[in-house]
Amino acid sequence: MDIASEVKKLIEESVNASGYIIDEVLYVKEDGNYYLRVVIDKNGIIDIEDCVNVTHIVDPILDDVD
Repeated sequence: MDIASEVKKLIEESVNASGYIIDEVLYVKEDGNYYLRVVIDKNGIIDIEDCVNVTHIVDPILDDVD
């Protein structure tokens, strides 16, 4: 299984429980660096506060399995 799929499996339940939907998880290389991107959605408009909220949900989960 690839990294993006593993991450999605790890975070999906917690993100969904907070009212968000994961549209896509990407692990991409750009300009020599790898980036993990989590694309989210919800009922309504996504704003920066939603991105911060999901970051606070996802970061501890990923830190635990680093």
